[in-house]
Amino acid sequence: MDVEKIREEFPILSRKIYKRPLIYLDNTATSQTPREVVDAIVDSYTHTKANVHRGVHTLSMEATELVENSRRRVAEFIGGASEKEVIFTRGTTESINLVAASFGPLVLKPGSELILTVMEHHANIVPWQLLQSRIPFEIKVVPIREDGSLDLDVYRSLFNERTALVSVCHASNVLGTVNPVGDMIEFAHSQGVPVVIDGAQAAPHLRIDVKALDADFYAFSAHKMYGPSGIGVLYGKEEHLLRMPPYQGGGEMIENVSFEHTTFAELPFKFEAGTPDFVGIAAFAKAIDWMERTGIAEIAAHEHELLDYTTRRLIEEIPSIRIFGTAPGKCAIISFLIGHAHHYDTGMLLDKLGIAVRTGHHCAQPLMHALGIEGTVRASFAAYNTKDEAEDFILALKRVAAMLE
Repeated sequence: MDVEKIREEFPILSRKIYKRPLIYLDNTATSQTPREVVDAIVDSYTHTKANVHRGVHTLSMEATELVENSRRRVAEFIGGASEKEVIFTRGTTESINLVAASFGPLVLKPGSELILTVMEHHANIVPWQLLQSRIPFEIKVVPIREDGSLDLDVYRSLFNERTALVSVCHASNVLGTVNPVGDMIEFAHSQGVPVVIDGAQAAPHLRIDVKALDADFYAFSAHKMYGPSGIGVLYGKEEHLLRMPPYQGGGEMIENVSFEHTTFAELPFKFEAGTPDFVGIAAFAKAIDWMERTGIAEIAAHEHELLDYTTRRLIEEIPSIRIFGTAPGKCAIISFLIGHAHHYDTGMLLDKLGIAVRTGHHCAQPLMHALGIEGTVRASFAAYNTKDEAEDFILALKRVAAMLE
């Protein structure tokens, strides 16, 4: 993989921050976007901007074809059986909210139980709590081991006759841990329990095959996959989607409306009320094309090389560093603290050196409480990061550590 050639495709990487070359290590929050995706957005706005699925004129039909081509592309990318199982949303958060609001009441009854894990993003906690305010079910939580991996013995022990649903992240946005969701789904299904997967952190790094996983639902976001912001996907098995009531009402999701009765459109349109971000959806297909052309396995190998190199050097050269999440096969995420220095101070000082990292609780406060901390500094790698950038980050962090210790 020619990383320098890849970098030429990302104009933002030529920016300078405080007169220093930008080193962008906040990829877990959002990745940067290659020129061909930006060009697709511009092309849509300048050549094919028209509302989709509603017009007989040329622009509308062209825009509609771009959206539906993107839907087919997504289905192919994740190994879905049909594009009817691909719902476009605003992101992983909305996808999980859709499942909680529409599927949750079908399976979660008073007295039943939902299994989550301690490493969940707030987007896979709060929607269930909102539903819990209407349906008195119980939430059970799977803990983690010292290395940040899930305690699967506890996971299996939580199942009983009241267990109605499991919702779990494929990969942790803090620890980088890649959970064995295939095995977890298999066990849950052996107990007759469906499973929701938050794939926001896995989809940018792993080859996803929803059929092989046998996932009931799988959610992810374009903006973490070198794509546009404001676009997400909910994959759902057709058998579930057919049972579920619409999440929102309005235009596009209807078949016939009267003041006495409304019938709903077929899948997938039943869950896509209103005008979609047809420009972003069309551009998402270009991001998928870019990832596959670059090579998903090659990107992952490159990221892991940077992860292993940087982690080893940080441990060797900064004695006060505390790294959270050391499970084998983790994603290219390093969450850490420097001694007892506040994560915000570390992040601010790194920014002055041109290095963008994330600080805070990363929308995972229950995990932070389990770790006994309030937040971390998080550095994460992508296809366009280089070993020279890793070296500069190491040297900068050593300098910052010396200032804070």
